[in-house]
Amino acid sequence: MSKKPVSKRPRWQQQKRRPRPATPKIILFNKPFLTLCQFSGEPHDSLLKDFIPIPDVYPAGRLDKDSEGLLLLTNNGIIQARITQPKQRTYKSYWVLVEGEPSEESLAQLRQGVELKDGQTLPARAEVIDAPDLWQRIPPVRVRKSIHDTWLNISICEGRNRQVRRMTAAIGHPTLRLVRHQIGSFQLNGLQPGEYKELSLSEIPPELLPARK
Repeated sequence: MSKKPVSKRPRWQQQKRRPRPATPKIILFNKPFLTLCQFSGEPHDSLLKDFIPIPDVYPAGRLDKDSEGLLLLTNNGIIQARITQPKQRTYKSYWVLVEGEPSEESLAQLRQGVELKDGQTLPARAEVIDAPDLWQRIPPVRVRKSIHDTWLNISICEGRNRQVRRMTAAIGHPTLRLVRHQIGSFQLNGLQPGEYKELSLSEIPPELLPARK
């Protein structure tokens, strides 16, 4: 009795690839504070499945548990790569409440690049702004009455772990609240925490879509 030949390929290579979805999807989601960017976790975790009932979508990028705002989800690996790959230089913009009042010299550091433990950042776009019209965070931000806080708009085209928080800490102004409001051309556009919007095919930029066969 002949034995069935054993494949030398790794198990993941032996599995059939999932067929590419016929209709690419992009979901805009306003991630609430303390929600994880994943669909599974511990029973007490706040997860994406608690808000988004659409099957077979996954995050294109991440947003820290203690950060809020825009998260993109898709069902298409090509779209996910075109949004997240560093070589694409996709700018992500954040409203950042920092402790204290950054000087123009401190802002210039952000614009030139800040030296972090994992190397110098690429130049960021940074400016002082008026307080944005935002929802109340639960729980609220802890502030010290003796120190004036400042809102910044910071845009970066990298995706290092907790990068914006580390950048503001490096210039002496810790981040108290961080809300991502834009990724490339995608914006929150009035979405409240926990709300999502599925884009129509015509609303997806053509440069993100896979080539048609």
